[in-house]
Amino acid sequence: MNNTMKKIAVLFFATVALYACTSSNKADTLYVNGKIWTGDSSYPTAAVMAVKDGKILYVGDDSSAFDAAATIDLGGKMVVPGFTDNHTHFLSAGYGLSSVKLKDAMTKAEFIKRISDYCKQHPGDAWIKEGSWDNENWGGELPSKEWIDSVSGDHPIFISRYDGHMAFANSKAIQLAGVTANTVSPAGGVVVKNTKGELTGCFKDQAMSLIDRAIPAPSESELETYYKAAAEHALERGVTQVCDMGSYGGWADLETYRRVAAKNNSMIRMYSFVPLATWNRLDSFVQKNGRGNDMLKWGGLKGYVDGSLGSTTAWFHQPYLDDPSSHGLTITDTTDLRNWVLGADKAGLHVAVHAIGDRANDFILSVYAEAQKINGARDRRFRVEHAQHIRLEAVKNFATLQVIASMHPYHMYDDGIWAKKRLEESRLKGTYAFREMLGGGVHVTFGSDWPVAPVDALFGIYAAVTRQTGDGKNENGWYPDQKISVADALKAYTASNAYASFMNGKTGVLKAGAYADFAVLDKDLREIDPVQIRGVKVLSTVLNGKEVFKRKQ
Repeated sequence: MNNTMKKIAVLFFATVALYACTSSNKADTLYVNGKIWTGDSSYPTAAVMAVKDGKILYVGDDSSAFDAAATIDLGGKMVVPGFTDNHTHFLSAGYGLSSVKLKDAMTKAEFIKRISDYCKQHPGDAWIKEGSWDNENWGGELPSKEWIDSVSGDHPIFISRYDGHMAFANSKAIQLAGVTANTVSPAGGVVVKNTKGELTGCFKDQAMSLIDRAIPAPSESELETYYKAAAEHALERGVTQVCDMGSYGGWADLETYRRVAAKNNSMIRMYSFVPLATWNRLDSFVQKNGRGNDMLKWGGLKGYVDGSLGSTTAWFHQPYLDDPSSHGLTITDTTDLRNWVLGADKAGLHVAVHAIGDRANDFILSVYAEAQKINGARDRRFRVEHAQHIRLEAVKNFATLQVIASMHPYHMYDDGIWAKKRLEESRLKGTYAFREMLGGGVHVTFGSDWPVAPVDALFGIYAAVTRQTGDGKNENGWYPDQKISVADALKAYTASNAYASFMNGKTGVLKAGAYADFAVLDKDLREIDPVQIRGVKVLSTVLNGKEVFKRKQ
């Protein structure tokens, strides 16, 4: 090769190298001057983040190497990975945003007035649902249909207690459902009657299906409207990913998300769970259709052991203090539940089971242990939804079996007001045992159970860190030895939740190669008094590198 050719070759390769270097440092957006909490232990904080094609190109402290189409000065604001809410009932939450609001009705009179006002504002004969009432607000007395019959107009009403394990019907709803005083409580549920054997209008757990069967199913258009409302509401709160545990039974929820995706209208990352009883159908569906993609995933199954503490249907080893005749109940026949878990796990599906009482938690842990023994080792990531009241001895079982504890801090903010009337000291010590779980090596994740509680990760962090309660009587925290750090709470809403959704490394962390999903906050959670965290605002939410919410000034 002569000297001229050598010079040309050197120049060519130098040009290629320069182009490669320059193109790799081109970003769509460069974020500077931020307080970026990355969630990545190898580089926990940063000031600069470069984003390209919906993913993170760089996180660090040097902005000089990047040529970006747009540069955004974060003004010293805190940036966190987009929150994942690990447990929602997404579509019913979307519906509930426009339904009657009863969660903070503090008296019987206010409860009745809000229903009356809503019926007047919405004339007609449409069903009224959701509501999220809490009888503990007025001392614990359960509502009776006579309270609202005269103010209901033509509306059939079936409104849920905030925990979702009891609902309350007016006489018209009961009549349309064909339920009478002679109706027997089904297995796993209770038709509540007064001392005269008359219906009160309250139905617990599986008994709710007696009324639900009379309610017309929402149309496809209505379900898609609920989806849009729920997604907008979540994104405003910095939530970029959710696990949906279902709202309308069967597969209607997943079918809705697939329709939305087919129209290119997906607004939020979604992992959709279907009922555990349908595991055979899901197995066939996955074999034919795979498990979705990083915007819409499926392959998860949700089952139930028991009910809730508030509805006295959580399953305990010992009876309730305020109802010595009851240990709670099992919503699902335990033999069926065991067989479904074993079958679903053998098929390689992802299993999550609701367990609130200590006996319910012990039972499902024993089933999970059996499944692991029979079906062999694999990356299964079993989940217990709630893991709310545990014997402290069970922490070791969670850790040994590598079972994910999917917990809900906001519930503690509510339950801490009145739980002592249901459970004695020894059981309360194992209630919302966040620190005990984390210290024992358990993989703890956080969610809201929305619409049972708000889809608000910042409030959840506040609750987990302070353990204050809604009545303001636990300034130092309810069972304060179970408080956790801000960093641990953040991780439980980000990286840990990504792991629980098989999205680890892709979401829940801000590092090169991960999706550019993040939220900008108006205050640094690490620098303020923890009691102020509940008041922190999300200024901006970014999903796939695009701003999907910006707070108005």
